[in-house]
Amino acid sequence: MLLRTLPLADNGGRDKIVPLRATPVAARRVASKNLLDGSRELVIEHQGSEYHLRLTRNDKLILTK
Repeated sequence: MLLRTLPLADNGGRDKIVPLRATPVAARRVASKNLLDGSRELVIEHQGSEYHLRLTRNDKLILTK
């Protein structure tokens, strides 16, 4: 585990030890054709709201709420 010390303004010279993430987490990749599965629109539910992912005539993706 990597550690970094941060000076505190009113600590009398003592440092606070804060753990750092050793390696960044890679974002998951999914091909759009796998998400859309032959359709031109996908509805995504997130925290009680619906988002629409649409494939345009020009093969661009648009995400709307």
